[in-house]
Amino acid sequence: MIEPVAFFRSPFSTKFGIPRQSGIVEDLGGRIVFEPSFRNPDAVRGMEGFDYLWLVWGFSENPDTHNVTARPPLLGGNMQMGVFATRSSYRPNGLALSSVRIERIDIDTPCGPVVHVLGADLMDGTPIYDIKPYLPYVDCHAGARGGFTDANPWQTLHVVVPEEFASCFHTAELETLKKVLSLDPRPRYHDDASRVYGMPYSGKDIRFTVDGDVLRVVGVEDLQH
Repeated sequence: MIEPVAFFRSPFSTKFGIPRQSGIVEDLGGRIVFEPSFRNPDAVRGMEGFDYLWLVWGFSENPDTHNVTARPPLLGGNMQMGVFATRSSYRPNGLALSSVRIERIDIDTPCGPVVHVLGADLMDGTPIYDIKPYLPYVDCHAGARGGFTDANPWQTLHVVVPEEFASCFHTAELETLKKVLSLDPRPRYHDDASRVYGMPYSGKDIRFTVDGDVLRVVGVEDLQH
């Protein structure tokens, strides 16, 4: 039995819209908040000397599955690959691995040390089971093959945010949101230009449509708490 050492705080209150891999949206911010037994500055001593971390975390909103195949979104969601040849979120033990960049470390907060990171693909409240430093000399393999991902680059969307909705965000926050939306949050089998989608993000409900390769924001409302 493993227990979380921390929980992640993210602008995403649901799974919908979260980047499908860490690092794709480089400026997407989040925080690692430790559990009480690890709220000790000694637990992060030396972390400031690294640029990136590995997070071992759990797909807390997905049931464990013993399926031996998965349908990668990059292949349109209609082609099966072996589950161990994919990064499907439906896994035998629901464990995930993400590389994130350290933005800063606040040592003295009411919650103990808090690590601010960029580029994460975790939902708000996600349990983190372990944290390790990223080591360039062993973790980077230049020229490595990427399997089916090499021949199927992700196609991004052109995002249109009318000024009336763009004004709801600070400049940096808007640019990050546009990068998230450009990755096409919809399930890969969806293709209905008239459908309006909703994506919770940073306390707001982002409403949008997709027609061809153009995503248009059609509404932004504060979420009710």
